[in-house]
Amino acid sequence: MKKNMGIADRIIRTLIALAIAILYFTGTIEGTVGIVLLIVSVIFLLTSVLSFCPAYLPFGIRTCSSQK
Repeated sequence: MKKNMGIADRIIRTLIALAIAILYFTGTIEGTVGIVLLIVSVIFLLTSVLSFCPAYLPFGIRTCSSQK
């Protein structure tokens, strides 16, 4: 897997995932919507750690700087 996510993209995804997790565990969002958003936040964290987003592949999107 080649990296296709830049640092800004990774930071934004991590912050969104943390916000969703905080809202879920404080009880602000709950039920089915809360579980779905929690799963989305786990996916965001995973893609941030790996620096790879499979959804970018079909569109040819790369937010990272070009590798030498």
